[in-house]
Amino acid sequence: MSVSFDIHSEIKPYQVRIGKDLLEATFEAANDSIFLCDRFFANRLAHSGRPVIAVDATEYVKSLDRMSEVIISLRANGATRNTNLVAVGGGVIQDVATFCASIYMRGISWKYLPTTLLGMVDSCIGGKSAINVGPYKNIVGNFYPPEEILVDPGLNGTLAIEQKVAGLCEAAKICYARGEDVFARYLALHPSADLENVDLSRLIELSLRSKKWFIEVDEFDRNERLLLNFGHTFGHAIEGAAKFAVSHGVAVGVGMLAAMHYARLATGNRALPLPATTLAAHIRGLLAHIDGLGEVLAATTEQDLFDRFAADKKHSATAYTIVGIDQAGRLQRLALPRSPESERIIKETFGAIRRPDFLSAAE
Repeated sequence: MSVSFDIHSEIKPYQVRIGKDLLEATFEAANDSIFLCDRFFANRLAHSGRPVIAVDATEYVKSLDRMSEVIISLRANGATRNTNLVAVGGGVIQDVATFCASIYMRGISWKYLPTTLLGMVDSCIGGKSAINVGPYKNIVGNFYPPEEILVDPGLNGTLAIEQKVAGLCEAAKICYARGEDVFARYLALHPSADLENVDLSRLIELSLRSKKWFIEVDEFDRNERLLLNFGHTFGHAIEGAAKFAVSHGVAVGVGMLAAMHYARLATGNRALPLPATTLAAHIRGLLAHIDGLGEVLAATTEQDLFDRFAADKKHSATAYTIVGIDQAGRLQRLALPRSPESERIIKETFGAIRRPDFLSAAE
């Protein structure tokens, strides 16, 4: 049984389908298609009879200077304005496909089949690309949604535990951002790191429908959708300082804990409200499955973390911009003045995440 729903976009509407065996179904409709995929899927896609461009899905591949390689490969494989690009992979593949499809011959159509849980519950919708330039993460990009998104929950069977945790951290964030009722429905699905006894189709649908609301009321990140950056400003700094030894979703999980720790420090160590406490406990339970995470965090430096935080593109000339927690546990955007006091609390927060007890201590 499959589920489908539309995403209404000012650029162009597109459809999400959630169901079984959707990867194989794409072979039947390949026609004038070219596949762009994570190298892990190259052999499986070779049976389609269509050209396959396979790349190593690492953070370094989605750099601006690497985009020319994909564009040259598209041309070498005969891609025209009528070609449909089919992207198969996780978030890196999606970023590369979104960006390259949007600029190749001024734009070609594309479909996306996410193969990671994070891609399925979060990044597959929204139409954004995020490309690195030199040391600056996600500093360029655009909006260019696919024609269709095909989500096959069965592909999660081969994922490593870290990829499962990464996806659940993002799903928890989206559902929490949507409101207390939606987060309660998320928890009622008993999300766990091993994904056993979890109805993935329902969890994926809940997360995507929750994100759909943010996209449709604020497609271009000007207001409500910015709340989905919860955990990202701290998380991006953690990713970079750890030399990407921490995956994006896991770094966002730690980043959410960091944002909540910042909230406590900024209010004189006042206890977090119950909804935030529940979220923190859930995230810590998920992160407990990542072997060596505490050691990786401890190996970073407070100054490097802060420098990367300060370079985030979301800040203004006069303020650091983060998504924090208010006294009721709701998410709110905060503009922290670029002052010694703000920097002290931010650095103290980064100092906390490097401590051995940070991932186990209750807020």
